[in-house]
This record gives sequence, structure tokens and C-alpha cells, in this order.
Amino acid sequence: MPRLSSDLNLSVCPNYADEAFADTRLQLTNENMTEAQAVAVLRNIWQAQNIAAKNQWQAQVEADRERQENLERLNDEEQERQEQERLDEEEASRKEDKKKNKHKYSAIPQLDVPIKPVILPSPYAIRKLDKGDYVELWYFTNNGLDDAKLKSSVDEDAMIMATLAGGNTAWVSAASTRNAAAVVDDENLTFENFCQACPRIIDAMQEASWPADRVRMMALFW
Repeated sequence: MPRLSSDLNLSVCPNYADEAFADTRLQLTNENMTEAQAVAVLRNIWQAQNIAAKNQWQAQVEADRERQENLERLNDEEQERQEQERLDEEEASRKEDKKKNKHKYSAIPQLDVPIKPVILPSPYAIRKLDKGDYVELWYFTNNGLDDAKLKSSVDEDAMIMATLAGGNTAWVSAASTRNAAAVVDDENLTFENFCQACPRIIDAMQEASWPADRVRMMALFW
């Protein structure tokens, strides 16, 4: 069925009684049909055709709307597919970059800005405090911390032969050895060194989870 080019709901029935339709009326008139009856017949025919045309127009409008909705749905689905494809590609690229550059994505701890410098005593001194053993204050002086910093540059896997208590020897980690020759006994520390070491060893004792009363006792003693 050919598409209609205009809305037949706007059409107006012609005036078939007009002189322009005289020939049309003449073809219908005879001894059984008057001219007035011919006008009525022509009007009825037009109205029947107009009703059919209006139904066709309505069906055409609905078909066009459904076709447009389908096109829009397909377009939306295609856009969603392309967007998801883009997101998947970005996620894959991000994962690949994260795999190649792990440090770039390392978690950043939510810590306050430190108000005092970080003190890193030697592993030997830290182990002593963890055990609750006596450790010389020298390890917490500037010289002791410098020595610990020097030790930290030693390969953690490097091993050396060391003499243990009792005279036995064994392979131990080079980073954990104690340079006894450099250590100054507490009674031989200068006042400046003593002032450097005391607050630092108090902090280290707290880091080693010493009981609060022990830490307080040492702090008051000094």
C-alpha cells in the first residue's frame, strides 16, 4: 500500500452540489436517482474513502513511531556497547600499567606529618630492647645512629663469621653485628651524648612495648 503524504484527518468533504461536480452528478442521475441523491451518494463515497485513509494514516504514524523507537533503542545500545568497550579497554590498560608499575599505585598511608625526625637505631639495639635487655646509651647518640645508618647500607643477605658468647663461631648477618670497638660505655659518655641518647631510648622503649611504669621510671631517673 502506498504511503500517504499528508494527514487525511485534515481533509474536508467537497461540496458535490457545486457546479464543478456537475458532470460527476450527471453520470449518477437517472430515472431512479435525482441530482440531490447523487450528491448524497458522492458524499457517502468520499466519507468512506476518508475513513479508510485516516485509518491507514494512523497505522502509518504508529509504524513510523515504532520504527523510530527501535532505531533510537539500537543507537542507545550501540553507544552503551561502545562506552563499555572503552571502559573495559581503560580498565585493562590500568591493570597492565599497575602490574608493570607497582610502586606508582602503592597505597599511601593516612599519617600525620611527623613533628620530629625518625630515629632508626641499629638492629642489635632494637633486639636488645625487644628482649628487655640492657643496651648501651651510645647506640642512641648521633654517633650510634650514624653507625646504624652505615650498617643499613650493608646487604641484608651478606653473612660474616662472628665469635659468639662462649667462644663458638657462627655465620651471622653482617647488618646485625655489633661493632664493640666503637661502643662507648654509659659512664664514659659526654654530657652532650647523654642528652642526645636519653629521649631517644625512651621513645625506643615505648616502641618496643615496654610497660608504662618501666618507661616512666627510666624517664624520671634521667
